[in-house]
Amino acid sequence: MKDPRSTPQAATAPTALKKALTTPLLYFFILGDVLGAGVYVLVGQIAADSGGAVWVPLVVALCLALLTAASYAELVTKYPRAGGASHYTTLAYGPFAGFLAGFCMLAAGIVSVAALARGFAGDYLTEFVSFPVALVVVVFLAALALLNARGIRESTRANAVATVVEVSGLLIVIGLGLWIVLRGDGDPGRLTQLGTDSHGPAAAVLSGAVLAYYSFVGFETSVNVAEETRDPRRSYPRALFGALITAGAVYALVGAAAAAAVPTGRLAESSGPLLEVVREAGGVPTSLFSAIALVAVANGALLTGIMSSRLAFGMARDGLLPGFLTKVLPGRRTPWASIAATTALSLLLALTGDVATLASTLVLLLLVVFFLVNTSALVLRRRAATAGGAGSAGSAGSAGEQPVGDHFKAPVAVPFLGAVSCVALATQVEREVWFRGLIVLAVGAVCGAFAAARLRRAAR
Repeated sequence: MKDPRSTPQAATAPTALKKALTTPLLYFFILGDVLGAGVYVLVGQIAADSGGAVWVPLVVALCLALLTAASYAELVTKYPRAGGASHYTTLAYGPFAGFLAGFCMLAAGIVSVAALARGFAGDYLTEFVSFPVALVVVVFLAALALLNARGIRESTRANAVATVVEVSGLLIVIGLGLWIVLRGDGDPGRLTQLGTDSHGPAAAVLSGAVLAYYSFVGFETSVNVAEETRDPRRSYPRALFGALITAGAVYALVGAAAAAAVPTGRLAESSGPLLEVVREAGGVPTSLFSAIALVAVANGALLTGIMSSRLAFGMARDGLLPGFLTKVLPGRRTPWASIAATTALSLLLALTGDVATLASTLVLLLLVVFFLVNTSALVLRRRAATAGGAGSAGSAGSAGEQPVGDHFKAPVAVPFLGAVSCVALATQVEREVWFRGLIVLAVGAVCGAFAAARLRRAAR
């Protein structure tokens, strides 16, 4: 049966992409994606849930992220082509589940932009000016939309500069936190205080890990450059695990520095928690660090907004979303309709939710995606074993996708543990967040059913 998604253009796509990414370049690509702006705004929220031992849920979130990362490493080296979670899920379960995975990724991007817009309007900005949050959010998202529509010419140098700015701010926090402790003004004892009045130690770790998980998302988008990597079988696992471990070490040190330097209650109440470390240390202009944080937040929101609008455009072009989202500006050739739609949704969410709720909603959507990816790894592994690695007449076979023989293979239990970890984290998501998430999933399920039916009709 001919795959309805197959076109001459799609068939030549793998050879149209230049294989230019080496292991070091891929490492910095993933590190720059993971070391985003989330930690600049979420450390205080994590402290509110977990207590002074902020580093514990950060480390736990890293370990859980590594489980799913192993499944991604197996799948991207087994099926080295763009498409990511949606592609793998389609191979394993068919177009309905594949659409749902792609839809959740799109929704997660929109929610992420909303969370970062709220973060931009917080204490970091008030170091310079003080405006109502709603006004700042509207102006911020409108400015990002205009920049997006104008056209953003990205380069490796620009990505490196953005990463350096973000990392420099985090290194400043680590250094200042250490200085505060050494001069006797900090309290290292807070680093062992796990739990709050409303959360026991175990619940504090899981609840904090849900928010901390947000700081590690980003690695999943790197699968889309698999076709541009010179040797993805060798390069991708090394770059992926190396970048995640590097980010985890930096985050754990940032969490420890902030918790030791600033009282937990003060940290939890601040929308610019890392700025509290700078204030506590003295000697460093708070405006300087605020500027670094604002650059990190704005850059993260802009890049995520670009990704979301292009994903919406691509899904619309494939007939999976309404056709009007494919409209582009005549001169700039940028997808203005998709930019407008995704920005409007981000604005609605930013005006109706706080940073913690939005971040938890993002994590919930990604947990759905990661659960599908982990179980897809198990399904495709079993299918390859029973069919001699040649696929079957099921969804994988209909997609015409043959797995690469020599690929990274995670230990047998890892995809299973990755799926279990997604379920465990989902149980810690609050009722309000589940309400928002279920609405998104219901919309995705309805749209996915229509998309799958359309594909079936086209295949006849």
